[in-house]
Amino acid sequence: MKILVLEDDRTTGDYIVDGLAREGHSVDLLTEGREGLIRASTADYDVMVVDRMLPGLDGLSLVRTLRATGNRTPVLFLTSLGGVDDRIEGLNAGGDDYLTKPFAFGELSARLAALARRPQMKAEETVLAAGDLKMDLIRRRVTRGGVEIDLLPREFALLEHLMRRKGRVQTRTMLLEAVWDLNFDPQTNVVETHISRLRAKVDKPFAQELIETVRGAGYRIAE
Repeated sequence: MKILVLEDDRTTGDYIVDGLAREGHSVDLLTEGREGLIRASTADYDVMVVDRMLPGLDGLSLVRTLRATGNRTPVLFLTSLGGVDDRIEGLNAGGDDYLTKPFAFGELSARLAALARRPQMKAEETVLAAGDLKMDLIRRRVTRGGVEIDLLPREFALLEHLMRRKGRVQTRTMLLEAVWDLNFDPQTNVVETHISRLRAKVDKPFAQELIETVRGAGYRIAE
């Protein structure tokens, strides 16, 4: 495996590198967070070991940044912060596993091997498409046939939900829960109103309709 170790304590870092190298792995050791972020973003690794208490950029911020940019390299947090809340915070930040110091090298090695065996998640899509309709999630920009479409925030969220499930019917209840965060029916026509607004912007100026009504079921974006 090719492994990146981000550990500011040189003694601990050298111990990890020596042990992993003896097992035949290729290991890079860095001691500063910002340098580690650059290396993790520009080189391919099978797995990473990250200390939370890094100088320059702490481990949590480093991993959050990687996940936000689509980097899915498995991360094992290795840290002296071993409380339940600390572990939850690390996992919620995007870590895949959490090991506290002091640690047994054999356990570290086994956990890294287990992480490397996991199937890699695909990077989250940043551009959705349905025919000539394109949605850039990073730039928050929607175009159809190269023509930019101006959407209000809730219209954008509704269209995004439909486009992520292209070809699949979404019921009124599903849309209320996903777009309006309502787990009950407020007995309003908010869904129908927003679908109508979307159609006026996304479909009516163009030859082909993409937003379909499935009678008695709900709505979908045509494949």
